Parts: sequence; C-alpha cells; structure tokens
Amino acid sequence: MTKKTRGTAFLEKAGIAFTVHPYDYDPKAPAAGLQAAEALQQPAEIVYKTLMTEVDGKPVCVVVQVNHEVSMKKLAAAAGGKSANMIKPVDAERMTGYHVGGISPFGQKKRVPVIFDESAFQAEKIFINGGQRGVLVALAPEDARRAVDGKIASVAN
Repeated sequence: MTKKTRGTAFLEKAGIAFTVHPYDYDPKAPAAGLQAAEALQQPAEIVYKTLMTEVDGKPVCVVVQVNHEVSMKKLAAAAGGKSANMIKPVDAERMTGYHVGGISPFGQKKRVPVIFDESAFQAEKIFINGGQRGVLVALAPEDARRAVDGKIASVAN
C-alpha cells in the first residue's frame, strides 16, 4: 500500500530514497508518536515526531524522538535565539498545511528552518511523519536533514 502525500512528493522530487509505512492512527492515543512506533513494531529510539515551535517569535520545525521532549532552552540556543515555545495547533496546521498528528518536516506549505535532534544521527534509518496521520516514512537521517537543509543540535531533554 503506497500513500502519496505532499511530504512523499517532496522527497521524490528531491531524489531522496525512502519507504512508506502506513499504520492505523489512533486519535485517542495519549502519545501519537509512541502509538505509531508500537503499531509499526519499531523501537521508539528510531521513530521521530515533528513539532512546530517559535524561537523569538519565528517558526522553527523540530524533529525529536517520540519518547523525548524538546528542551525549549536548548532549542532557543540552537536556533540562535533567547526563548522558544510551542506553536498553537491551529497555527501549526495553517503554517504547514498538515493536520496535527500528520505534520511532516517535508513539503510544508511555508518553508521554515528545521532542527534535528542529534540522536537521529546514531541510527541507520529513522521514521518520520510523511505528511498524513497514519503515514510514516523511513529514510537515512542524513538524507532527511539534506532534504530540508536542516541543522543538527542537541535539543531533547
């Protein structure tokens, strides 16, 4: 089963090798990322969530392991700012063109800086949302970073 999303189309256009992994998304799960890892029978350490944040009022997309939280202090420092906070879900949806639970760093409506937690680069491949609830893509972390010209930093607690 292949799912075509704006995120997967973005990766294809960029010439990035990836595989698509659909799963049954549970909107009632207390932690959507952990539910995705469990549904795909993958360790949480290689499944990443995409969070939309603001650093000094400017949007920044952050990619971290589903079993970790973002340190706003570390994020602000990594982005060269003083303070960071989460963007409201409605604003994240408007900005990215994706629904919360399906936000991908790939193919967002408005291109914003992307920061990958350094933990991603310890794995051969990582799973990241492909742009739709219930669709993850697996790819090499460096390919993911290169696709969005992302930065690598320690941003997780």
